[in-house]
Amino acid sequence: MAGGRLDDPEWLVRADPAEVLAALEGAADRPEVSAAAVYRASSSLHQYLGAGVRRQVLALDAARLGNAGFGARIAGVDVAGEPPSRWTVDWATGALFDPRIRLVIADPASPLACVATAVVDGRPVAVTGSATGTVRMWDLATGLPVGDPMTGHTDDVWAVTTAVLDGRPVAVSGAADGSVRRWDLAAERSTGILIAGVDGKGVVAVATGTVEGRPIAVAGNGKVIRAFDLATGEPMWHVVCAGSFPAQHALATAVVDGRPVVLTDGADGGVEGRMVVVTGSGDETVRIWDPATGLPVGEPLTGHTDCVTAVTTAVVDGRPVVFSGSFDGTVRMWSAATSTEMAPAVFFPEMVGAVAVAPGGQLLVGFDRELACLSPR
Repeated sequence: MAGGRLDDPEWLVRADPAEVLAALEGAADRPEVSAAAVYRASSSLHQYLGAGVRRQVLALDAARLGNAGFGARIAGVDVAGEPPSRWTVDWATGALFDPRIRLVIADPASPLACVATAVVDGRPVAVTGSATGTVRMWDLATGLPVGDPMTGHTDDVWAVTTAVLDGRPVAVSGAADGSVRRWDLAAERSTGILIAGVDGKGVVAVATGTVEGRPIAVAGNGKVIRAFDLATGEPMWHVVCAGSFPAQHALATAVVDGRPVVLTDGADGGVEGRMVVVTGSGDETVRIWDPATGLPVGEPLTGHTDCVTAVTTAVVDGRPVVFSGSFDGTVRMWSAATSTEMAPAVFFPEMVGAVAVAPGGQLLVGFDRELACLSPR
């Protein structure tokens, strides 16, 4: 018998994984059966994780199995030598565990390629793109879909971002067919193609911002990053990235020290135009570049151990922050002003392909076929 330990968050986090695994079959009641399911979800990983990382993965798996309350208790466990967990998992899709959710996700065999956030009719939502060529919205409070999938692209949607245009929430998406589309989120429809194709290559990154009061969108493929008027689609400028690796996998905008910047992750390359490029990808780093000088701002942001696949920005405690996600299964939080890491990495049991920050400070993470929503503790 497990002796009442299986539903004890402190024991699950701190105990030797071999001891916990041996006790799982002895679950004595419903809470212990539920806790055993949480531990089994990533049981192949626990023996390789320290208690601090195991705490975070167990909290995530509890939410994936519909027990976010138990996950919050797990996240609150103290681990010797580790700082308190910064994030609580509000919900996670759990498509790998619950067959009902497989019916909700348009293509459960395809990983979520991108995620962004917006407020539509007063409701905070996540906006995602998938390999079905669709864009759709999710209620951040419940994790349930909002409306039907929005169609228009003819190939995989690789990138999505959001903005407000003339007082209405809009999304901008880029796809493998080389097109960039704008969407009216309140009306749940496409408002047309902004770019029909970029050099015949798929668009892997999009972002929005404002330059001298003019709303702009930025789109990137393997080597070129283009800026254009968000309202009209009129081209504005472009950046050509050099180097042997793909130029970028993700794109975001921010303001650092009063300067508008564009943040991407990709390979080291030249910089042209009025923008900042944050490079990474091949060398597993994230870099911020000053467009006025073509020189890097600060030191490379190091810590990832695989390709950086997603980046987004936010203002945290009054400071510009970069969040980056990687194939190494982590999300990292960096100071855009000082190029230093601000908190321990958040670990996920699969590769991270998308990261976004909601207006309320929630962190949206797409990992493999799953989507999770985390709140600061």
